[in-house]
Amino acid sequence: MASRSIAFRALAAIVATTALSAPFAQSASAATTPARTTTVSASEENPFRWMDLDGLRAEYRFMCPAGHCVGYWSLVLTDEVAKRSYRGGEFFAYAPATGEFGFFLNTDIATRTVRHPRQVRLVDSEFTRSHPRFEVRYGDPAQPKEARVVATATTWM
Repeated sequence: MASRSIAFRALAAIVATTALSAPFAQSASAATTPARTTTVSASEENPFRWMDLDGLRAEYRFMCPAGHCVGYWSLVLTDEVAKRSYRGGEFFAYAPATGEFGFFLNTDIATRTVRHPRQVRLVDSEFTRSHPRFEVRYGDPAQPKEARVVATATTWM
């Protein structure tokens, strides 16, 4: 069990670093382009712009792990959904078609579940790109089919 926990933490760190470093690398390469200034607004870089969001919204934020600031897009619960009363469970990202779970970015650590609605933060990851529909559910992650669906994201192909 301890080795699973260590492996999970290592995987979480890799996922978070990969997700957060992509926008930074893109910005660095754009900044070094000589004699051409291209301004790209944050809304144009939004990886979630093609998704139909219900109960979620895209948010652009900055994080400065180890003093190196990076900007990144994430999906968070809308204010209306976050204000609802939640008791006796946990939030988790779930793809009902495959039964797979995603990860939330809690500060700079990827976690499978969170307890508070303001901690729900999904970054652009393999999970969000590989599932045409995923949901944020609240309840017992051991029984995902009985958990309450609080938000959904759908990519129409």
